[in-house]
Amino acid sequence: MLSFETIAFILASSIRLAVPLLLACLAGLWSERGGIVDISLEGKMLGAAFAAAVIAYLTGNAWAGLLGGVAASVVLALVHGFASIDQRGNQIVSGTAINLVAVGLTSLLGNAWFGQGGRTPALEGAGRFESLAWPGADALRPVPIIGPVYADIISGHDIITYIAFAVVPLTWFVLHKTRFGLRLRAVGENPAAVDTAGISVRRLRYAGVAICGVLCGFAGTYLAVAQSAGFIPQMTAGQGFIALAALVFAKWRPTPALATCLLFGFLNAVAIRLQGVSVPGIGEVPVQAIQALPYLLTVILLAGFIGRAIPPRASGIPYVKER
Repeated sequence: MLSFETIAFILASSIRLAVPLLLACLAGLWSERGGIVDISLEGKMLGAAFAAAVIAYLTGNAWAGLLGGVAASVVLALVHGFASIDQRGNQIVSGTAINLVAVGLTSLLGNAWFGQGGRTPALEGAGRFESLAWPGADALRPVPIIGPVYADIISGHDIITYIAFAVVPLTWFVLHKTRFGLRLRAVGENPAAVDTAGISVRRLRYAGVAICGVLCGFAGTYLAVAQSAGFIPQMTAGQGFIALAALVFAKWRPTPALATCLLFGFLNAVAIRLQGVSVPGIGEVPVQAIQALPYLLTVILLAGFIGRAIPPRASGIPYVKER
């Protein structure tokens, strides 16, 4: 039987693994609430991870890396916005192109600059976001239940993790309690009505796309500068697409998005825990099967438990301003 310390360790791992999914999921929520379908979350995260790792290595400063990662992601987001909003191009094609460019360009530049097969040199010291120990965490650790919960689950995470969880209520508040949020959601449902009211559909959609870029920048930076100690080619490993699945599963709402991403993080943590473990009657499960488990469960959950998910009505439809 698992001890409570082991359960706390799995839950803490679930939080760390859920952070990039949560940030990317909220990023997609901002974009799609404004009517722009964005399947380029993966590419923006990858571009941000590479830029953040390079700048953090060159400057020795994780915060500089974060700014670089956010800037790279916002640039890619604006490219997608230009193709989707101004040029009224196919948003799926535009997003796919960004994903492909990000995969190839990061590997090419990484290999050309550092000669390590696309990797960046390892980050050390101030070049990484270290875990933050809350006051009294070590003193409370031996206390049953309360100690592991406070020391391992609540404390011991980096600053981006706490920012990610703070973004959830902030997203809800802005989208549902502010004029900007109301207008952005209206643009995703009925842009013609917004245009008729004299409000710029173009400006609002660009705002949603830009916020999406900022959050993807945080997600990519987390992967390279907090969770890992540098950039590895294709280190996102499909997490941008899982974030899209989580967004659909959550039906484009921030609070269910948090729960869904924590669920996917938990599945990943359990999969990692099962590696090398012998299952009664089966034996040791191959590592490849364990690694595929979160993706299989994602498909099963979406296919069997989501019910009817209705996206914003104008999502993916280019808007032509009425003359």
